[in-house]
Amino acid sequence: MKLGIIDYGSGNLHSVEHALLHAGNDVQYPCSIERITSADALRSCDQIVLPGVGHFSDCRDGLLAVDGMVDALYETAITQARPFLGICVGMQLLADEGHEGQVTPGLGWIGGSVRALSRTSSQKGSPDLKIPHIGWNTLHVNKPHPILSGFDDATQVYFVHSYFFDAVVQDMVIATTDYGTEVPAVVGRDNLFGTQFHPEKSQVAGQQILRQFLLWRP
Repeated sequence: MKLGIIDYGSGNLHSVEHALLHAGNDVQYPCSIERITSADALRSCDQIVLPGVGHFSDCRDGLLAVDGMVDALYETAITQARPFLGICVGMQLLADEGHEGQVTPGLGWIGGSVRALSRTSSQKGSPDLKIPHIGWNTLHVNKPHPILSGFDDATQVYFVHSYFFDAVVQDMVIATTDYGTEVPAVVGRDNLFGTQFHPEKSQVAGQQILRQFLLWRP
């Protein structure tokens, strides 16, 4: 058994790895947690984590630059349906396309596009919003999911982003947050689970999410 954190030059790898190792110790996780830098290494993983920080197109280019990585991701996460966690831009890459600077194709695993957050609040009388959205916001769970078991509307998680996942099918939006308007915080389907926020920076709530991902068997 092996969990692989994809290292493609775009992600907060140290923090993600440290948080997953801590969560693994909590649940006595019976497998290794490793950084993955090749397609062949990814194919041997039983669970997959795709982090991502920065520009959508840079992250996409980083994945494409690793020989065979996109094909191996499709094989393991889609064809073989191994548990997959995307974090921040790693979650956004699940979309059909990103609109950050230019239109860039995504992986196309969950229908939608990644678009800029608006500085103008939809709430009448509210001040203009700061972009990027940085800080703690409440997580609203829209539909039950094993990874979010035990969460309520008092749960807060940590965001750092300027773009959001505009999903085609709202049933794939598992949780939202309010930032002037309703913003998807978790998207997913089947064995795919993606967070716009950073569980590795979300303290107690983030550790609970990582523990429950490690134990998840979709």
